[in-house]
Amino acid sequence: MMTILFMKRTLLASIFAFALFLVSPQPLQASTQQAVFAGGCFWCLEHDLEGLRGVKSVESGYTGGDLLNPSYSNHKGHQEAVSVTFDPEKISYKKLLRVFWRNIDPLDGDGQFCDRGDSYRPVIFTLDESQRNDAIISSELAALELDKSIESLKVDFQDLNKFWIAEDYHQDFATRNNIKYKFYRYSCGRDDRLEELWGERARSAQQWPN
Repeated sequence: MMTILFMKRTLLASIFAFALFLVSPQPLQASTQQAVFAGGCFWCLEHDLEGLRGVKSVESGYTGGDLLNPSYSNHKGHQEAVSVTFDPEKISYKKLLRVFWRNIDPLDGDGQFCDRGDSYRPVIFTLDESQRNDAIISSELAALELDKSIESLKVDFQDLNKFWIAEDYHQDFATRNNIKYKFYRYSCGRDDRLEELWGERARSAQQWPN
């Protein structure tokens, strides 16, 4: 009799534990991370990065300056930038850096392509020491690939302060305004310059050459 009672209690406990497992929230498979880059027009950089496997979202915005609540008409001191939310189990920060470098002209610190001025200068905004170290190493590898001195690269490294999301009409601009975007990108000479600089590796995530 005692054996049967013990078995019933054990069975009920097992059923209860299994039911609790079913209703309890399960941990996410992987936490997401953030990367922030400025590389000229945020329409272009957003479009260049959002199709990568492992990238969850890319938002256009402003960062780098002190002005509160910047807007497209007034973001003095800020750069046009993108905030990338990514799954580090599917794409690494180092890979994002390779794609970033090969989508900009790192020799131009006064703007990017046809867009001139401080708002468009290239910057890697880092969230912690690990990102900063990876960014610095990536600049050395980019210089080697371009066969340029590290001093000739004009990409800055800054700690991220606050990222201000741009107006809604700037988000997914390339998708929502495809013809206008393609005309702008072509007339700006962005892809021609990228291919001149990076050759067949332009816009790619390929490993740095040995």
